[in-house]
Amino acid sequence: MARKKIVLAYSGGLDTSVILKWLINTYKADVIAYCCDVGQKEDLAAVKAKALKTGASEAIVEDMREEFAENYIFPMLRGNALYEGSYLLGTSIARPLIAKRQIETAAEKGAKYVAHGATGKGNDQVRFELAYAAVNPDIKVIAPWREWDIVSRAELIKYAKDNGIPVPVTKEKPYSSDKNLFHISYEGGILEDLENTPDESMFEITVSPQKAPDKPEQIEIEYKNGNPVSLNKKKMTPFQIIDNLNLIAGRNAIGRADIVETRITGMKSRGVYETPAGTVLNFTHRLMESITLTGEEIELKNSLAPQYSKLIYEGSRFSPELKAVQSLIDSTQTAVNGKIGLELYKGNMKVLYRKSGDSLYSKNIVTFEDDKGSYSQNDATGFIRLKSIRYKLMQKAIKK
Repeated sequence: MARKKIVLAYSGGLDTSVILKWLINTYKADVIAYCCDVGQKEDLAAVKAKALKTGASEAIVEDMREEFAENYIFPMLRGNALYEGSYLLGTSIARPLIAKRQIETAAEKGAKYVAHGATGKGNDQVRFELAYAAVNPDIKVIAPWREWDIVSRAELIKYAKDNGIPVPVTKEKPYSSDKNLFHISYEGGILEDLENTPDESMFEITVSPQKAPDKPEQIEIEYKNGNPVSLNKKKMTPFQIIDNLNLIAGRNAIGRADIVETRITGMKSRGVYETPAGTVLNFTHRLMESITLTGEEIELKNSLAPQYSKLIYEGSRFSPELKAVQSLIDSTQTAVNGKIGLELYKGNMKVLYRKSGDSLYSKNIVTFEDDKGSYSQNDATGFIRLKSIRYKLMQKAIKK
């Protein structure tokens, strides 16, 4: 009888390293370790070697950085997504891409099983498995955290040591960290106590305002159809823009966030995030829209943003409702063209200028000086009379 084939979403970290060995020991299966390069900037050759050394029958590392930037991050930025008004959704938007390629790899390798390292308490189990179902509803899913008797990080570390698996985590610093092109997240360990301040040594791609340069740094971002296309007058690919902007914004102390969010399961969870490029791009995109979209379009987009963000957060990236909302969002972006100038300084962003050939802003109309007949102020009289009708009717009704 042929051995089972399992494709594991593999990062080389504590959880998936242990899971790889556990799947081999428990299911007596051939485990293919699939590692998706979404810009985590790790030694992926070492990750591949570690997977093979741990017992994987095959280890695959796939470069999906441009795909991630162009077809996952950029659409989300066009929608001004912020979960619960704070979280820029760095982990949330990466999981569907990883899961999609994992399922496609399973089909290529003739595997009927996939596995992931998400816990039974977290969001990622939902994100992975909804994406699995959307791509191949017949795939069989193994979720070790919902099956085995390991109940803590400490036990996970012990299993790793007992099986000779090197891990990048110790009992003294048991942070759970997720890295990709868009962000780095931290949770667990001392961060589970809301009274503990994150240690400065934890941060990797941003500096504190105290350590940022004393001289402001100016940048320019050019937009076309709602997407950034150049940085500091240099045309770049989506990946290059985010990658370069991470460096620029990070060294100027832009992009840190300490958030308590509501998980899909309903429990509250604390996450500390570094999202330098995302913080800047969310800000500049809104600035670009402020002069190129009508007030009604902005209001409509703002009303959709919370639900749109929640759909991404909850793993519904491939759902028909998200596709519908994304289509509406993208239909508003054809005029979102122009340039935004910013000054970055010790964690702050100052607007230098907004330029667009599609701008709806008219200095001649809005001016407090002589508008040379561009606007008749007497027109406001009838407008106000119409707007005030309901108040007059309400007062009549009250006095009856």
